[in-house]
Amino acid sequence: MNMNTLWQLIIYNKGMLYFLLVCNLLGTIYGYIWYGSQISITQWQFIPFVPDSPTASLFLCIAIAGLIIGKNLPIIEALAFVSLIKYGVWAVIMNIILFIQYDMITITGCMLILSHGIMAIEAFIFYPRFKVTIVAFFIAMVWVFHNDIIDYVFMQYPYYDFIASHVESIAYLAFWLSIMPLVLYLSLTRFKKDKIFDHY
Repeated sequence: MNMNTLWQLIIYNKGMLYFLLVCNLLGTIYGYIWYGSQISITQWQFIPFVPDSPTASLFLCIAIAGLIIGKNLPIIEALAFVSLIKYGVWAVIMNIILFIQYDMITITGCMLILSHGIMAIEAFIFYPRFKVTIVAFFIAMVWVFHNDIIDYVFMQYPYYDFIASHVESIAYLAFWLSIMPLVLYLSLTRFKKDKIFDHY
């Protein structure tokens, strides 16, 4: 089985889609539990914007559910693609920096790197099945930049001492991690036109 065949199996086979839905749903639930202590002391208006990673995987769960029933949900798909890459890559970078900062590799950090790395990869895996629209692009753009404002202007970023002491630099990184998936969301459409898969 070559990579192209495996890729098609993952994103078109209903059994595989159900499996990935369950896996991502479990990860989403765990993610919200992970943020539980911060959410419990967060003002109500900021709560939707605090658990960034589990919300990204929730978007993917909804998008996969739509694919299972044969329905594209362009806005949810755009939110999933952009936020999975942004927060997946952000968490990987942050945890690697923490390893270097404290000169210590932890099991929790490795778990976070693996799980968030998979999140970012899933965005690319499912992209060929997503319906790309300009409206969805603009909604995703508003969402991620608004999230940046909530995180680094209203200071609702994940509670880590390292982030608090380097908030300006991390906010700058977050800005560019918002730009990157938005550019990819539009620019990767050329691969759809080239019909990588027979389904397009």
